[in-house]
Amino acid sequence: LGADIVGGFQPFPATHVHDELHARCLVLDDGKTKIALVVCDLLGLHRAVSVEARRLIAETAGIPPTHVLISATHTHSAASALGAKRYASEAPLDDYQQFVARRIADGVRRAVNTLRPAQLAFGTVDAPEHVFNRRWFLREGKMPLNPFGKIDKVKMNPSAGSSDLIEPAGPTDPTLSFIALREPGGRMISVFSAYSLHYVGGVADGHVSADYYGTYCEAPKKLVNALDNDPPFVAIMANGTSGDVNNINFTNPRPSKPRYAQMRYVAEDLAGKVNAALADAVWRDGADLAAEYRELELDWRGVDPELLAWAKETAAKAGPSSAKDVIPQSYAGRIQRLAQAANPALAPVQVFKIGDVCIGTSPCETFAETGLEFKKRSPAKHSFLVELSHGYLGYLPTPRHFALGGYETWPGTNLLEPQAAVKILDALVEMATHISSQSK
Repeated sequence: LGADIVGGFQPFPATHVHDELHARCLVLDDGKTKIALVVCDLLGLHRAVSVEARRLIAETAGIPPTHVLISATHTHSAASALGAKRYASEAPLDDYQQFVARRIADGVRRAVNTLRPAQLAFGTVDAPEHVFNRRWFLREGKMPLNPFGKIDKVKMNPSAGSSDLIEPAGPTDPTLSFIALREPGGRMISVFSAYSLHYVGGVADGHVSADYYGTYCEAPKKLVNALDNDPPFVAIMANGTSGDVNNINFTNPRPSKPRYAQMRYVAEDLAGKVNAALADAVWRDGADLAAEYRELELDWRGVDPELLAWAKETAAKAGPSSAKDVIPQSYAGRIQRLAQAANPALAPVQVFKIGDVCIGTSPCETFAETGLEFKKRSPAKHSFLVELSHGYLGYLPTPRHFALGGYETWPGTNLLEPQAAVKILDALVEMATHISSQSK
């Protein structure tokens, strides 16, 4: 409490904890290889937090850093583990970042302590009713100026129900993928899930909350009769590829709801769908494990002289004097810091093999079409992506979206070169192909 809640243009101090934040941890061991999957209730985390946490895990739990996946959910109602130097691959950790790294390592160590024989099942459920692309084409003449005084071709979060809407600028991924584990023929151990939905929101002012991700993780305990399990049943919800997706139906807006009601509705509906799918799950007694990790050297997003001049001029103005000044001044600061970033930007990418399941990762808020493309191109029988893993490098639009503009492509929101999505996806597919061939 007292730390700044991040996620908006003006952070504000936390005054109350509505529901606890967690680093939820799952460790798997096939007798030869151990892997750990960690999902943190955070907007994002700096690469340096992941590096330190994985160093501690190697030291205390004996799992190599390459075999640990650490991601953030992207809740907008938590304190920041991004640190002050977001546009640097290396940075000293502040007190909160050190705390987060330590708790991640402790969580993995606790998971190692409770390893026991398990059966595994993979499944999917489709839930298209909760995901909507938030980037829209508008009728000619209806697009507002962006903070830089330019006209974009698409707008993020337009007025829901407006007659100015034409169509969304991209797809959604409606599929929730899950890996379930149980004691042989008996009690549930864990369900690791990934769904391509941005945070839901609707929290009270100043409240700390894990958003729908945390609510989802509590809901299955009742459904699988695991409220009092010892060791505890652990449900985990990772963020899939939701950089251009949220929970707002822009065509037919829903009526307003009380605080926390919508996130509970989404979470409990998803948990119910997964529980129903478990009834038909095919359980396997084992799965071979493998992991591959790389750090791609990408360029930071370039800042042209005209934009840098705008940023310096805007930052020099007194303010913010009104609400309309907040966003331009925020971008004025972001752009100046981005212009000073020294190449390369280190982009961690990782692939896990769990039997016939392949999990890939991205350190960015990744567009849904990249996640869909990975599923299509991966050689594994079942594949999905987890975003915001091992770092936070802004939004990751596909190249065609840069010509469309919009919030997710603005310098300071987007931090990497325009070809970054292509390079990250190609690397992941190559790694997935390599890891699959090695295990045959």
